[in-house]
Amino acid sequence: MRKVVTGAFISMDGVMQAPGGPEEDPAGGFALGGWVVPYIDEEFGEAVGEMTGPPFDLLLGRRTYDIFAAHWPHAEGGPDAEVAEMFNRVTKYVATRSGLNLTWRGSVAMPDAARDVAQLKQGEGPVLLTQGSSDLIQTLLAHDLIDEIITFMFPVVLGQGKKLFGSGARPGAFALEKSVVTPAGVVISTYRRAGEVMPGDYAMDPPTQAELARREGLRRGR
Repeated sequence: MRKVVTGAFISMDGVMQAPGGPEEDPAGGFALGGWVVPYIDEEFGEAVGEMTGPPFDLLLGRRTYDIFAAHWPHAEGGPDAEVAEMFNRVTKYVATRSGLNLTWRGSVAMPDAARDVAQLKQGEGPVLLTQGSSDLIQTLLAHDLIDEIITFMFPVVLGQGKKLFGSGARPGAFALEKSVVTPAGVVISTYRRAGEVMPGDYAMDPPTQAELARREGLRRGR
């Protein structure tokens, strides 16, 4: 059975839109593209290398596919040649319902992302790794298809933009497996899916009269 791993660059307020440059995704008037660049250092690069070290195929949303397909096929022989060779070699599964012309070598269309990823997970093969693809991630979260999340949280608040977790995410617990902090202040954490949310209760038993009155006020809309 294959595992879905989400790798996400996020701000402190959970935004993941256009981390690499101002022209990546200006949708919604987002004007702060490229916000990760000042924080990239050697330890950050090592963590990214660790995430992409094991064999993997890519899961990409339509917009991220367009960004990657316009860059990586043309980057071999440049400063990022090793990454380019890796991304160009692996299979790219692309969530698209529009009949997108998939010109990047090794690309496969997924017209029904939830169904298609669920089927991929049942087969044999390498890890299925998401990069960017915030809309696709929302679908995967809503259908509980993500097994592991690696967050790279940068010390910046963006205030607006597409977020890692939207309102449609299915509740679930995760266990922290690893966490490191780079010299630039990026907190890199690996979380593994760990069952259902297990609520508790700090309330006094029995509740005080003041607490009972508070609850009654909530019921009455006060």
